[in-house]
Amino acid sequence: MAPKLTSDLLRQLRQVMKNTKYVPEPIQAYIVPSGDAHQSESVAECDCRRAFISGFNGSAGTAIITEQHAAMWTDGRYFLAAAQQMDENWTLMKMGLKDTPTQQDWLIKVLPEGSKIGVDPYIIPADEWKRMSKALRSGGHSLIAVKQNLIDVVWTDRPPRTSNSLMVLGLKYAGITLQEKITALRGKMSEKHASWLVVSALDEVAWLFNLRGSDVECNPVFFAYAVIGINSIRLFVSGDRVLDPAVREHLGLDSSPTSDFTVQILPYESFETELETICSSLNPKEKVWLSDKDSYGLTELIPEVHRYSTPYSPICLTKAVKNATELEGMKRAHIKDAVALCELFAWLEKEVPKGIVTEISAADKALEFRSQQEDFVDLSFPTISSSGPNGAIIHYCPSVETNRALTVNEVYLIDSGAQFKDGTTDVTRTMHFGTPSEYEKECFTYVLKGHIAVSSAVFPNGTKGHLLDSFARSALWNQGLDYLHGTGHGVGSFLNVHEGPCGISYKTFADEPLESNMVVTDEPGYYEDGAFGIRIENVVIVVSAKTKLDWLNNYHKKCRDVIGAELEHQGRQEALQWLLNETQTVTVS
Repeated sequence: MAPKLTSDLLRQLRQVMKNTKYVPEPIQAYIVPSGDAHQSESVAECDCRRAFISGFNGSAGTAIITEQHAAMWTDGRYFLAAAQQMDENWTLMKMGLKDTPTQQDWLIKVLPEGSKIGVDPYIIPADEWKRMSKALRSGGHSLIAVKQNLIDVVWTDRPPRTSNSLMVLGLKYAGITLQEKITALRGKMSEKHASWLVVSALDEVAWLFNLRGSDVECNPVFFAYAVIGINSIRLFVSGDRVLDPAVREHLGLDSSPTSDFTVQILPYESFETELETICSSLNPKEKVWLSDKDSYGLTELIPEVHRYSTPYSPICLTKAVKNATELEGMKRAHIKDAVALCELFAWLEKEVPKGIVTEISAADKALEFRSQQEDFVDLSFPTISSSGPNGAIIHYCPSVETNRALTVNEVYLIDSGAQFKDGTTDVTRTMHFGTPSEYEKECFTYVLKGHIAVSSAVFPNGTKGHLLDSFARSALWNQGLDYLHGTGHGVGSFLNVHEGPCGISYKTFADEPLESNMVVTDEPGYYEDGAFGIRIENVVIVVSAKTKLDWLNNYHKKCRDVIGAELEHQGRQEALQWLLNETQTVTVS
């Protein structure tokens, strides 16, 4: 695949960076994050600004453009893809590698002292703004809020923002009503002495209101904000979407008289103005609850004296712990998904030897089988269908230019999933339709050992996911091997396939502790550039468990057999009796 040619776009952007029509003063660098105003990981086409300016379309990455340089920071999932998709104007910064500078350090190094670095304040999280601003200030530079997004200025054919119809998610799938969720939320607000709660994450809005949408590909969310008060509920969403009678009934829009659970619908575009109005009428002690992950621009709308900010919103934390109905739904969804995959694998084993199956046709067949299952809505992400060397591109998505045939001579990796009304799935399997090499079998075995180690791990309450990451890597590390991605991520319930705040990754220590009824993936892998990729992934539920005693009892038996035999051989009967007493089989009473 030929990289996107970006010389003209970068020239235009650099001109705009100096134009005081768009910036308060000329800036020497411009930062282009991946997200949107809701800090989404997966964004709508109209928000793919980083992909537009660089050509790199992975889900994670930050572009920085200066007068002389253009650099892209991304993680190990995308090293190969980014290198292929970007032209010679760009320098790839491989995050996580020892010699890769941070964005702040690089800016301090390449810019003259006293430089101004601009960024759209609505697409950078508040906590990230604070960290970057402090680091740049210490280096003699300043971070500047540029409210007019400069990519939008040069993106002349930018697609319009989507505004698709809404779907009511009934109690059969949601398990808890909107009113029950609001009541619980207001209880938490009262505990924190917060009069208002701002909800900006799209999946949090969808979960809270038991609504789903399709504004972002493969993610059943819709563009909206919400502001919850102690006795009011405001939903900011395009008005024409609430004309559906089912949606109106669900939200109680036509009910009378009004109550503390009456939902007030306001235009999506009026969110900032309404929030400022709310803040202007607060008494000195009233607080507005928001998350550090909300945008810096949103945060600045609230006077500092009225802010109550936490690392995660209360909805994020509650949503991650699935209720009984959601858990049963996730199990049903994965059973249906497994049926579809069994059909796919049987079909592949029959058709691949004929030489007519490609990466794209295999992905299409997986979609065909999944779509036959009850309550299927969409894929949960574009299918990663990769044969041979393409498997080493961790988040590879086949295109007409890169499409390869599946053969009996190469490893095939398929990472795929679906959105069902009762749950979200994400499964990876690696297979070979002929005879794999000894090395391929060894690597598969190391990955499988890591997968089993995580899936069977028993750990104390309060354990964070990053502490389990090494479980998945130990067998690989013993062979001098590793992989450049996290081991697991949270999964939504008919929501985003990547869901915080829990996960299993060496890349972050900020994840929340794993709790019973959280749902995460277990997906170690190994990738040989230019040859193959191996990954094994299941979705697992965190459950309460009693400590397994097999290891302890086996160890005790070995002590008896080996040390006991030696004690007897030496005639040390008293010590032998002590050993036998101390190594009796342990059982759970």
